Formats: sequence, C-alpha cells, structure tokens
Amino acid sequence: MVRRFAGKRSMNVHHLELFYYVAKHGGISAAVRHFPYGIQQPAVSGQMRQLEEDSGAKLFERTPFKLTPAGVQLFEHVRPFFENLDGIAAQLRGIVEPELRLGGAELALRHHIPVVMQRVKQRFPKLRFSLRSGFQTQLEDWLRESVIDLGVTAVEARPPAKLRRLRLTDVPLVLLVHRNSGVKSCEELFARKNLTEPLIAVPASGVVARNFQRGLKKHGVVWPQTVEATSIELVADYVANGDGYGVSIAIAPITRKKDVRVLPLPGFEPMTIGVLWRGEPSPLVRAAIEVVQGYARETWPEWACRDELE
Repeated sequence: MVRRFAGKRSMNVHHLELFYYVAKHGGISAAVRHFPYGIQQPAVSGQMRQLEEDSGAKLFERTPFKLTPAGVQLFEHVRPFFENLDGIAAQLRGIVEPELRLGGAELALRHHIPVVMQRVKQRFPKLRFSLRSGFQTQLEDWLRESVIDLGVTAVEARPPAKLRRLRLTDVPLVLLVHRNSGVKSCEELFARKNLTEPLIAVPASGVVARNFQRGLKKHGVVWPQTVEATSIELVADYVANGDGYGVSIAIAPITRKKDVRVLPLPGFEPMTIGVLWRGEPSPLVRAAIEVVQGYARETWPEWACRDELE
C-alpha cells in the first residue's frame, strides 16, 4: 500500500501509521505512549521528518502541536483504514472461528442459555462462546464497551442509549413467602398499608424492584426494601430461610423452590425480558437473537412478545 501524495515521492506505510497516532493523540510524545508496539520518541521524530520530505509538505506544527492543512488532509485519508484494522481482523477471525460473547442474569445463563447455545452451534459447528453474568446496567455498559456481543436481560420501554433491543417475554411479578406464612394473598397483606416485614429484592435500580414499588404505590402501600440480593435465585433462598418476603418473577425454577409459596401480584407491571446488542448484528449475532426468540416463544408462549428482528 504505497500512495503518491503531493506528487513528490512514495510514502512509507509504516510512516503513515506513525503519523496516524501522532495526529490522533496530539503530538509525538503522546503518540509514543499509545503505540501498540515499542518505539522511541527520537525514532518517531525522524520518521515524521522523512514523511514530510516524501510528501513534500509540512504536516504539523511541533510546539504547540497543530496539524497543517496538508496534515489534516492526510489524516482524514489514512484514519478510516487504521481505525478499522481491529474490526476487520475480528471479522476475519470470526469467519474461521466464530465466537459469541454472551451476557445475562445468572438464572438465564444457568437454566436457559445452554439449550440456546446448542441450537446456535447447529448453525455454526465451530462456534466458540463465553458467558458473563451481570445486572442489567452492567450488561448495557459491557455492550457499549464491546466486552460482550449480546445481552439477555430485563429491558425498558425504550432501548438504552447506543443499543438496540428486541423484546422476548413479559414475565409477571410474584411475591415469595415462606411456606409456613399465614398470609394467603397479596390483597390480604396490602390491606395493612404500612408494612415493616423484611422485604428482599434485587437492586432497587433494577426493573423488578422498580415495577414492584410502582405497583405498591398504586395500592397506597408503603413497604421499603430492606435486603438487597444479587440475583433472583438468591431472593428465593433468603425467603426459604425465613428471612422475609421476596419480590421475584413467575418463572421456574424460582416458583418450585422448597419451603417457598408464590403469591400472584395482579395489576403489577411485568418484567420484560429481551436481548440487547450494539450496531448492525453480524450473521452470528443475528442467528443467536433468532434462536433466543424462538426458545422464548416455545418456553413461555403465553407471555411472548411479538417483536420482529429487522
């Protein structure tokens, strides 16, 4: 890849790469700290002088650093190529050895994703995949930072910033009580209006806890959360241990846990589970989304959303 610039001499591709880092980071000393390989500042300075000689134009002012008009033109020309190198390398590796990085709640990764991944592997036999558990906000951050390719999690009415989403199911909320509890229904419990019993739920910033508190408000009930659990499954464990009442979702294996009874919460907004991703999905990500959607419709037909992948 050698190109004429300003009609003088052929420019060295390595020099162009160094110039890209110098222009991007605002100077030679700053660029040296960001090169993906070791190179000393004097060497960069010398090669930048050579690039200016080959191009026949001064490319930047040294102190304070500033690109000249010729430097701006050259930087705009080389930037797309160097910025996309990592992306094209990942795409090429994906053709040979497709890899899917998937994130989700512990419950989904343990009980549902194994079936999903077996079905995806039928389409991509050489598939390699990794799993990462986390809360909704963590998954959203990991997607924006390209740590994961796809997240299965609770989703809001609007997609998070810079992300795309597809709704899968609307899962009803339920209240978990110990099997020896004398409470027979939520209506009976809510009649007291001000509740002081320990309330166990996942983080208050999550969809489940927020939807539950909104539902309480509609009933005129005040019941602050007192115990924060790190997963829906852990909520059920605490309830089974007799530590309080738990906010959960009507999904197995939660509802089948020993020593726990499930009370419906009619009129409470459900938790919508969906998939999140960033940008245009690759063929692999698109296939995974389609498989997850098919699995959700098959497993929970009565709760399935009818969104379609564009």
